[in-house]
Amino acid sequence: LSRASAALLAILLTALLLALTVLAALYARARLEATGPGSGGAESSAASSATAVKETPELRSSHAPPAPTSPPATNSSSSRPGIWDNPRLPSSLFPLNYQLELWPLLEADEQGRHPLSGRVNISVRCAEETDTVLLHSHELSYSRAAVLAPPGEEGSSSVAVWDPWLAEEHQYVVLELREPLRAGRLYELQLDFAGFLSDDLAGLFVSHYEDFGVNKTLIASQLEPTFARSVYPCFDEPAMKATFSIRLVHPPGYIALSNMPAIAASEREDTNGSKWTVTTFNTTLKMSTYITAFVVCDFDYVSRTIRGNEIRIWARKEVVKTGAVDFALNITGPIFEYLEELLNVSYPLTKTDIVALPSFGAGAMENWGLMTFQELSLVYNPSQKFSNTKALICLIISHELGHQWFGNLVTMKWWNDIWLNEGFASYMEYLGASYIDPRLKLNELFLLYSLQAMFARDGFIAHRPLSVKKEEIRLTTHIVPLFNMFTYIKGASFVRMISGFLTEKLFFKGLSSYLKKFSFSNVDQEDLWSHLQMVIDEQNEVQLPTSLKNIMDSWTWGKGIPILTLNTSTGTLTENQFYLLAGDKQNTTDNHTWIVPVSWIKNGYEQPLMWLDNRSKVFPEMQLSLEHEWIILNVNVTGYYRANYDQLNWDRLALQLQKDPKAIPVANRVQLIDDAFTMAISGYIEIETALSITKYLAKEEEIIVWYTALKNMVNSGNSLVTHKSFPLLKKYILKRISPIYHYYESIIQGNFDTTADDFFVQTSLETIIRTACSFGLQDCLQLANDLYQRWMKDPSKNKIPHSIRRPIYCYGIAMGNEKEWEFAWEMFKKASSSNQKDELIYGLSCTREPWLLYRYLQIAFEVSDFVAVDIFSNVARNEIGRLIAWEFITANWEQINVHFEDHGFIYNSVLGIITERISTDLQLQEMKMFVNIALDDEEHKALITEQLENASNTSIQWRNKVDTNVYDWLQKNTVDSQF
Repeated sequence: LSRASAALLAILLTALLLALTVLAALYARARLEATGPGSGGAESSAASSATAVKETPELRSSHAPPAPTSPPATNSSSSRPGIWDNPRLPSSLFPLNYQLELWPLLEADEQGRHPLSGRVNISVRCAEETDTVLLHSHELSYSRAAVLAPPGEEGSSSVAVWDPWLAEEHQYVVLELREPLRAGRLYELQLDFAGFLSDDLAGLFVSHYEDFGVNKTLIASQLEPTFARSVYPCFDEPAMKATFSIRLVHPPGYIALSNMPAIAASEREDTNGSKWTVTTFNTTLKMSTYITAFVVCDFDYVSRTIRGNEIRIWARKEVVKTGAVDFALNITGPIFEYLEELLNVSYPLTKTDIVALPSFGAGAMENWGLMTFQELSLVYNPSQKFSNTKALICLIISHELGHQWFGNLVTMKWWNDIWLNEGFASYMEYLGASYIDPRLKLNELFLLYSLQAMFARDGFIAHRPLSVKKEEIRLTTHIVPLFNMFTYIKGASFVRMISGFLTEKLFFKGLSSYLKKFSFSNVDQEDLWSHLQMVIDEQNEVQLPTSLKNIMDSWTWGKGIPILTLNTSTGTLTENQFYLLAGDKQNTTDNHTWIVPVSWIKNGYEQPLMWLDNRSKVFPEMQLSLEHEWIILNVNVTGYYRANYDQLNWDRLALQLQKDPKAIPVANRVQLIDDAFTMAISGYIEIETALSITKYLAKEEEIIVWYTALKNMVNSGNSLVTHKSFPLLKKYILKRISPIYHYYESIIQGNFDTTADDFFVQTSLETIIRTACSFGLQDCLQLANDLYQRWMKDPSKNKIPHSIRRPIYCYGIAMGNEKEWEFAWEMFKKASSSNQKDELIYGLSCTREPWLLYRYLQIAFEVSDFVAVDIFSNVARNEIGRLIAWEFITANWEQINVHFEDHGFIYNSVLGIITERISTDLQLQEMKMFVNIALDDEEHKALITEQLENASNTSIQWRNKVDTNVYDWLQKNTVDSQF
């Protein structure tokens, strides 16, 4: 055909298709108005029981339900104003039950996409008369929509619907009706829809993995917070709870899982003759859309039944066969039982599936009855015994099981109160982990693993309060940022604080009543406070200075963290907001008042709880009159605040620690050191005061106290290590670290198995060894050399414990030469796990041979960008390698810009490390000149320059303080050191 003939034919065909489309639409509308509830062939009855399980008809397709070629094919946004312009659903309709069928395809189409289709019948109650139905929908298209009234009522049993269209701004599918729905009546919404599975681990996604060397595919879901609408049309708000009757169509031989137990399986044949399995599940309890869940996989499982709850752990068959999920199975039942007893509320389901997904965007997801975990978060290989893996599995399983009550059973009304879910679950994770392994002491674990990190972050003025007004969370883009450490850790810290001042007994009595009252319902934080207040008012043992709401409003609506300062001469206790940066303290108006529960110890004895409900208050009991009296505030750091004292009490505490450190609880010894150094850096106290608290450390036996001390003294951006201070600091540290180092060295040389499950040893011992070796303790360097040489003699048997491999590799290579370095490089190339590679990447940067460091930087061009960044930054951290890394980058920046897509990240990493060691303005000007030449993006260039200036100014000021104040103090306190 000629081009003109082809054009004419195209015009004729277009006209014909248009005519046929109009005729089809007229026919469909006439048929809908003429028939009734059965139109479209769907079986429905809105008046039927919400708990009934129904078989809906076959989807009409030759192979699988039709999917659009470029979704959404449904008509898109109207320019007319309407209720669809509101980001929140109207209160006119409330869902009762979803009858949902999903048919996802594991096989990709010609474009590499995986089609999804389905249908849903939603029983709804009409609360207010309306002629418009809004459902959440994202990237779905619709082939049919109908609204049905219960049979037997006056008038037509169907309500005519204009063609559905999409209001994309707020992700709605809009059904405009030709007559209004009446308040008080029940209706059923019927929709046939199609879309595609995602490949970004959100919504209903497809994932590829390997099992026993065979490539396989699975389908799984992640719907929190607002991805349910990308899988099926729904009322996708947490308060719109309903029951769900779910059916999955999938290939034979695959397992289908959902929230409830499967109750039927049937066969379906499409018009191509292909056979499909249809798995029907029992109807769920009343719940939110974001915890509906679906998995189609070829996994195996292990199981156990506890109190009528069948627990199954699903994973790749290869993983199950090795026993790597047995530990998870062994602890899940006991944690369930513990939480049931603690909360006095039974788990309401009869089965719990936990699925280990090889690829998963979240660490885990609490879907009711079908929890999904990232495989690495759930599996434990017995060969990993010298690691923190078991403790982390305890924590994450306890967190998700906590959600079964806090989030699933009782759910926040809107996302602004997400902390009611995540804060409580984050606290429960520590309770569950401590129950499973009593060595995971709650106070120390929470402090080390969460609270200190939160304290460090919450000292900046830019951060938000825990509570957020619901009006501020209107768009979907506002919701995801709420899932941050404030919601999780600060929320958990407040829950722990409440438990502390109410007493655990009263607190959990109140929680039990709260959970029973609001089961299968929704709450805001006002409901929590008022319900706990009812339990408080029923007893006389615990007395509060005001209502629980007033107390907790001062915390949840307040930004930042308070610092309490005690003057022990007068007994005056004051509160102010703590600012990590001295400039923020000077430039910010501080007028917020927290109502603070003040637990305290005097001379080794815990005292009655006090309340600081004003900015300043005098407590005569807190005056010190006798010699050697001392006070510690915030027992076990259950309160969310830092504690400062007058110089008299700081001096008394330093003396008490030297006399008998065990008179002060472990958690408080940890926090004393962390508070003291943080406050010294921020200008609240002198650095000499902080140093005096460390003089006792030779008597310190608790490894987590040592971890905190070394983190603050040598392993932070505000390190006490300078060229001038190093010789004196070496003497000071080695004298004190030697006892605890030699204690653990004897265990390493003897039977290190005794520490295999000790979380604190496995997470902190690396710091002890690295510090001892870095300051040149000969026994440490010899240990590293011996262990490394043994590995070199038998590379197939690496007996170096996982938890200390980084420092052993580092100093084993540093003590050697080219042969030790080459061995590590060969082991890196053979390594299979990311942990092994990461440990070796770090170790290779520790060589003291400049030419090997230069060669290592050249190798960065031969590896992935991710590994290259680690190489550059690790070499820059090496005292010898810092100048080599700087010279290499300045000499090769053009090649770096061409080779690395994100070269700015390399510059950020290396320059940030080098900036910590800047001591002159000339060094800063040299770096600024380099940034100006090497970076093209003016905005990025300006940002890095500003960061360099701020960081270098801070670094120079701090290093000057170290070289004067710290140096002078160390001179006075190292005269008796033998090192």
